[in-house]
Amino acid sequence: MPSITRESARTAMRFVVLLGLVSLFSDMTYEAARSINGPYLNLLGRSGATVGWVAGLGELLGYGLRIISGYLADKTRKYWVITFAGYFLNLVSVPLLAFAGYWQLAVGLMIAERIGKAIRTPARDAMLSYGTHTMGRGWGFGLHEAMDQVGATLGPLLVSAVLLYKAQNYHDAYLVLLFPAIAALVILFIASRQYPNPEELELTVKTTTLETTGYPRKFWMYLLTGRGFYCRWLCRFPADCLPLQRYTLDSRRDYSGFVCCRHVCGCCCCAGAGAVVR
Repeated sequence: MPSITRESARTAMRFVVLLGLVSLFSDMTYEAARSINGPYLNLLGRSGATVGWVAGLGELLGYGLRIISGYLADKTRKYWVITFAGYFLNLVSVPLLAFAGYWQLAVGLMIAERIGKAIRTPARDAMLSYGTHTMGRGWGFGLHEAMDQVGATLGPLLVSAVLLYKAQNYHDAYLVLLFPAIAALVILFIASRQYPNPEELELTVKTTTLETTGYPRKFWMYLLTGRGFYCRWLCRFPADCLPLQRYTLDSRRDYSGFVCCRHVCGCCCCAGAGAVVR
């Protein structure tokens, strides 16, 4: 096979950046929504127990169904079709929450958003692995995840601003997320047109022999970097915001700030770890 060329490296970088922008805007959409889902259900008359089981069921489906979507992606090789279907369900469910006047409908949309993520993640990561083969797995996935976390940081900031200046208007807070959702879908469409066969990005690299002599030093540095920022998961679920009502003047808005701080840590972690194992 031919060796890596500068042009093939630039092509792979453009592909990874395009998928990174998709993740940036999509995370901006659904992480913003997740930062206010708990208070929104509370506003619709549901207790913390409802918020907890909805978040738990969503996470179960969001991770458990990936084994099915991943199997389908491998068998059909329809990476773009599966990715588009997942992103569409994942992103469209969020702004529709603006029109959910009943808690049952809101719960259905929140679960649908998680299912959409389960559908698209394996296919997208498979395509991403093709591009990162040329530029380096660690650097490629680290760059992508860092862009992902940038969006996850900006999203809660956006809904915080809307809730602040719109007097706790959840309709406007969810509706404004339609714009990053559209941006993500448009960029995804552009990427699919420019790279209809992403698996070809991997064909420019020589195969290497698998080393079985133990973990290199870079692996342990990566592991320590990741564990050092593990505290960002302390504000993971929508139910976490409910206890804050005792200590904050406006937990519905302030919780978005906690989520924002968590993702800032995640962004620094991913970029640093990616550079370490490049």
